[in-house]
Amino acid sequence: MKISGVDIRPGNILEYEGGIWKVAKIQHTQPGKGGAYMQVEMKNLQDGRKTNVRFRSADTIERVRLDTKDFQYLYAEGDMLVFMDTETYDQIQLPADLLGDAAAFLEDGMQVLLELWEEKPISVQLPEQVEANIVEADAVVKGQTASSSYKPAVLENGVRVMVPPHIESGTRIVVDVYERTYVGKAS
Repeated sequence: MKISGVDIRPGNILEYEGGIWKVAKIQHTQPGKGGAYMQVEMKNLQDGRKTNVRFRSADTIERVRLDTKDFQYLYAEGDMLVFMDTETYDQIQLPADLLGDAAAFLEDGMQVLLELWEEKPISVQLPEQVEANIVEADAVVKGQTASSSYKPAVLENGVRVMVPPHIESGTRIVVDVYERTYVGKAS
């Protein structure tokens, strides 16, 4: 599906120069002289390269629709991760760097969404939020409780997040996987 250069949004998957690119950031610019354009930062989903491209409103670009399929995470084998198709029970191995920093939040049996392009997996989406236990939390400094200050804490998977002062070691919290931020206490 062709879209105009000014209709590009973050998260869009575009076909550009023979590759598949995911839009990371956009900035609409309207200079005093000349026409408006969209400055687009993109990442190649096949080899990881990044690029910045200007698209004018007259430019059209192909927006790609990816197939999505439910998979279940099974286990890690070296630097490869093993997933199982929840419909056919077929197993697939993918490199851990395909998930980036979110790989730290993978748990055995976790349901994930694989995005496929021409039957080839190009990205893995974890749930937006997960529950995790805090194994280490700094003590509250006296006098800081009145302000909305946060303190560092370490989760069971080794990830550091900032939490409110009342959260202590052993507490189960909800964490945003992609932002690595505290969302709330787990119920």
